[in-house]
Amino acid sequence: MHWAAWYAAHNDAGTAVLLAAMERAGVRRLVMASSVAVYGEGRYRGARSGPFFPGVRRRADLDRGLFDHRAPRTGEILTWEPMREDAPLRPRSAYAASKVAQEHYALAWATGTGSAATVLRYHHVYGEPVATGNPPRSAESGIAARFRAELRADRAPRVFEDGGQVRDFVHVRDVAAATVAAVTHPVAGFVPLNIGSGRPVTLWEVASTMAKAVSGPTPVVTGQYRLTDIRHLVAHHERARHALDFTARIGPAQGLAAYASADQA
Repeated sequence: MHWAAWYAAHNDAGTAVLLAAMERAGVRRLVMASSVAVYGEGRYRGARSGPFFPGVRRRADLDRGLFDHRAPRTGEILTWEPMREDAPLRPRSAYAASKVAQEHYALAWATGTGSAATVLRYHHVYGEPVATGNPPRSAESGIAARFRAELRADRAPRVFEDGGQVRDFVHVRDVAAATVAAVTHPVAGFVPLNIGSGRPVTLWEVASTMAKAVSGPTPVVTGQYRLTDIRHLVAHHERARHALDFTARIGPAQGLAAYASADQA
């Protein structure tokens, strides 16, 4: 939690100061960058137990290589489902907690002033960073960036657990397009929107796609885990399509391969 104070100073306090200035200036529309991290763990379903929002997995199960969530009473393996924007927010990190705080400030501001706040919950963003001369920052180090760094060092990408963790990787160009769409499509009230590719992939597939693109070493599944890691997290994207007329154009197979091989010619 050593980053908590840094995130709070920038995300929490920064958002509060911005919203106060907007209120004084009479600005009544906000487009805010949030993160899929606000959800924490994903949404699941059991054949007999229905929808389920599990907590942290048991260490004893993880030590035995049992990585999937199970129904508490029956032990049935739960199947992941797409997460809609009305799902509960259960942050797992200081960064995620600060993004939840930003959303709550935006909601309070929009409600109290009758303003509009479009909140974009970006999924796992990847792509070349903007050349600003400063080192790029990432909320959670970025798994695609780590895989690329390992491949550039001629090392096999290391994939935790069994590699079956499912995510939605969205290219930074699609994120930019979604942000422009949010600016040009006014939406009334407080509206959170999931922004992703809509094409879920496993982390093993991500590592394999990137390795093949550069003829690099085959990824290694380590079986290692972090207790607070999320197993599966894929969100529903229909609301963004309807509200913003936005659909991602760059699929993960194409985008991740290009990202891995950029500047490698």
